[in-house]
Amino acid sequence: MKKVLSTVGILSLVAGAYLTLSTVNSYTPVADASSPKQPTYSGTLYVAGMGGHFSKADVSINPNNQAAPITVNSVEMVDIGGAGYPTHDARIDASDRNTMYWSTYKLDTWKDKNAKGGNLHVGKTNLKTGEVVADTAFPAPKRAAWTGANYCASGQSASSYIPVSMANEGYLDVFDKKTMQLKHRVFFDDLGIKAGETTFAHGINTPDMKKFLLTVNDTPTGFTKWTGNTKLMYLDMAALEQGKAVKLAEAMITGKPKDASGGTITFRQYFTNDGKYLLQSGADRGYLIDAETLKVLDEITPLPGENHDIIPTPDGKFAVMTLREKAKDFEGNDSVDGTILLYDIENRHTVGKSESVCFSCHKGEGLGKAILCGLDANWK
Repeated sequence: MKKVLSTVGILSLVAGAYLTLSTVNSYTPVADASSPKQPTYSGTLYVAGMGGHFSKADVSINPNNQAAPITVNSVEMVDIGGAGYPTHDARIDASDRNTMYWSTYKLDTWKDKNAKGGNLHVGKTNLKTGEVVADTAFPAPKRAAWTGANYCASGQSASSYIPVSMANEGYLDVFDKKTMQLKHRVFFDDLGIKAGETTFAHGINTPDMKKFLLTVNDTPTGFTKWTGNTKLMYLDMAALEQGKAVKLAEAMITGKPKDASGGTITFRQYFTNDGKYLLQSGADRGYLIDAETLKVLDEITPLPGENHDIIPTPDGKFAVMTLREKAKDFEGNDSVDGTILLYDIENRHTVGKSESVCFSCHKGEGLGKAILCGLDANWK
């Protein structure tokens, strides 16, 4: 099912359990007027929404326009099930760019305060038609005692779709791409992680699909007791597809402990296509990381909003960051807008101002909040 929206509005979302918006008011975009002419880009972004839909946004990116490098040309909404299917996860098949896998962030009964139980869903959508072609429903595992937040990030192999749960305990699921049936569920015991010692797991495959990167916010004194630090772990993909967690490498990156002004909480991430860099979102910042050594090369800060995902352009020269920014709603009340911001990977600075992709539509619809999360893209 498709619904056409305005040319700049994307999402009709509800804030997820992990919204911890913090805006740096001193934000000033960095631009170098002496830079040589840069390539331009166009493509379609698929942005996951708590309303049970994906926003399909046609965008143009011109880094040479250092004041406003991103233009949103048109938007369509691709429905996966409505309010019972809140989603943060978009994952386009590496070999079939017309197929997108997705998973749900909450149980499908989350809107009913009196409901008991409920199911999570994983599925796939035909991007040509916008139709859901598979939908697998199942209850949350009993070991996940807290299910306020569930799937957000995911990775894939040639034959498996691997969503990552933010629950406590967190876990990885391995689904067969063809049948969308669960093959294995992997908790983190074999990695030396006990329930409550980490918070909000995310992850993605390396471009060669030989490894899976798992990231967990390090909270050794208790779930959601944010230290600002994140564990990065490479897992063997072949073992993971057999239901085993085999750690190949581990590193720790540091950030700001969360307080009333905000802090560092890591969410989704992407590798550049050449496998050289990892782009990691971190709420009050983003990270550019050497993919081989897992050492931080750049901390992308300050930002005008909270960063939840970073996807690179195909050539690895730039990346698009999704942000949640403080804004005024259609009635002038304090609210949140969804924006995107361009980051120059080679020169390590942001370019121009962030671009709203929600509020022009939302104000017309009388909707007060618009909160971005994960995305994937088909570049032209």
